[in-house]
Amino acid sequence: MKKIVLLAILVLAFSCKKEEKEKVANESCAKEKSTGKKGFQMYEMSEMAALMEQMYVDNLRLKDRIIKGDTIGKFPQHFVKIHSAVMSDGKDNDDFFKIQAKKFIQAQELIYKDPVNAKQHFNNGVQACLNCHEQKCGGPIPRIKKLFIK
Repeated sequence: MKKIVLLAILVLAFSCKKEEKEKVANESCAKEKSTGKKGFQMYEMSEMAALMEQMYVDNLRLKDRIIKGDTIGKFPQHFVKIHSAVMSDGKDNDDFFKIQAKKFIQAQELIYKDPVNAKQHFNNGVQACLNCHEQKCGGPIPRIKKLFIK
């Protein structure tokens, strides 16, 4: 009998706690609706950030091909979108950025035009990235440095 009473008390205690949690969750949702503020917002990359992520992946693959001595392939045309991609902060698309972007594209194109010196051209492209990120957005610098071919 004691076991049954103890079991009944436990069931009641847990069901009360469940009801309390549901009440708190419902109050939170009602508060969000009344204030118009959301508790969680999904991060959306800017067009430029997405392009730079793609260029990073492409350059990782290119680095591997250069190291292995494989064929280089063709210059990825989507790289030239660096001149027109929308940034999170439009003020960052200034003369300094435009000069660095041009240097980056020139170095990248040379990899494909002069594959004999691909390593040097590749490292020049990586350096162009660093030069810009040292002035603009330092977050990806450690990642960019890993691209260098030693």
